[in-house]
Amino acid sequence: MNEFTINVVLVLYIFSLTVILLYSSHGFVMLYYLKKYGAKKHRKNDSFTHDKKVTVQLPVYNEKYVVERLINSVCELDYPKENLEIQVLDDSTDDTVELLKRLVERKREEGFNIVLLHRDNREGFKAGALSNGLKTATGEFIAIFDADFIPKKNFLLETLGYFTSDKIGMVQSRWENFNKDYSLITKIQAYALNVHFIIEQPVRNNAGFFINFNGTGGVLRKKCIEDAGGWQNDTITEDLDLSYRAQLKGWQFIYLKDFTTPAELPIEMNSLKAQQFRWTKGAIETAKKLLLKVWKSKINLRVKLQSTFHLTNNIVFPFILLVAILNIPILLIKNTGRYDTLFNWMSIFIIAFISSFFLYYKAQEEDHLHWFKRMLFFPLFLAGSMGLSVSNTKAVLEGMFNLKSEFVRTPKYLSAAIKEKKAWNEYMPKSAPMLVIVEVLLFLYSLFGVVLSVYLLNFTAFFFNLLFFIGFGIVSVLSLKKSLFHKK
Repeated sequence: MNEFTINVVLVLYIFSLTVILLYSSHGFVMLYYLKKYGAKKHRKNDSFTHDKKVTVQLPVYNEKYVVERLINSVCELDYPKENLEIQVLDDSTDDTVELLKRLVERKREEGFNIVLLHRDNREGFKAGALSNGLKTATGEFIAIFDADFIPKKNFLLETLGYFTSDKIGMVQSRWENFNKDYSLITKIQAYALNVHFIIEQPVRNNAGFFINFNGTGGVLRKKCIEDAGGWQNDTITEDLDLSYRAQLKGWQFIYLKDFTTPAELPIEMNSLKAQQFRWTKGAIETAKKLLLKVWKSKINLRVKLQSTFHLTNNIVFPFILLVAILNIPILLIKNTGRYDTLFNWMSIFIIAFISSFFLYYKAQEEDHLHWFKRMLFFPLFLAGSMGLSVSNTKAVLEGMFNLKSEFVRTPKYLSAAIKEKKAWNEYMPKSAPMLVIVEVLLFLYSLFGVVLSVYLLNFTAFFFNLLFFIGFGIVSVLSLKKSLFHKK
């Protein structure tokens, strides 16, 4: 490499690591606020009466394996039937439609106020379905459950008591992953999600920052939805979008760390990638839409800064991918010995690793369930994040450049009850061929980096190349596995 090329590689590499360090170090901020506000409790009205009308909305799209479980659990909610309205918001195109007709009719015969609102198109996707249901919803409060959720019987009794003020617009329960032990993939997902649900959400809420309705497992005041401008479909994270619009309007949100709603995690790689893609792209779209409004608002500076980190943290994925690509050129440059002083200074970037480690350590400790053993998942979590960087980089770029894509919902297979592979053929998202090819090439490229690191006796580079090798290997192999061996 000539001098110019070396300088370009070094600048890109250092800039990428700086971005990663910036966002990773935010973990220290979360830990600081956890220590400062961790014990804060929300006020609850224990004498709350059950005379408030509640509408439960169930957005459904081709979910024949789980809709019966969903409807049965909602109909078992401990709440007066006369004050409970259930809307099944169905956009299905398969035999879920007929199944729902039978289920709804049976529940109506049992005395439930339940209606099936079927649309012949998916205009606006989930946001469109929720908006369509809201037109006829009679409830003062709107509870929403996705098809993979199983609300506890006391869900409404527990959450409605926290609406102690007319300014409270939403109460969110913590997701509980009942199939987290299904496979290694689900275990790593549960491990990673703990940071959001056990650290980030309660810390932001207790410290007075904006939080987000997680799209399901929560209750919103109907007036809050309407005052914020209703459900809008110009982003594919309609929940995050509405959350920020509502809080900018002055509505207060409450997060319940100690009350959980069971949910089912994706059980195969393509479904996980589709989910992560949607969350990543939608957050970027929401940042583009609302971040300027956040900074123009009258909220204080600390809330503006925290909102910026919250909405833009997915921007790290292109830089993770760039680091993966530059690892080998950097290894060769370092081996020349000409830049030893620079590389010694670059050891500061290890702070990113330390911050992430302590954040995930604290999340597992707060969960109280074999947290020490679960910390063994940290290297696998890092590798998985690296492996997903190709798909998530595409999501970031689509979000930044307004490239529209279909709302690909996460398929549910009733994983805790069945093992039948035939279910995977109908709903499983297809692998994007070019993305998988890139992942396979990076898998092989990282293998070369591992070998080269050993040859050059650079064990720091060996560790990170090994993580990339494992990450791209897991993601690419599992993406191909379902496509190749579970065809119709």
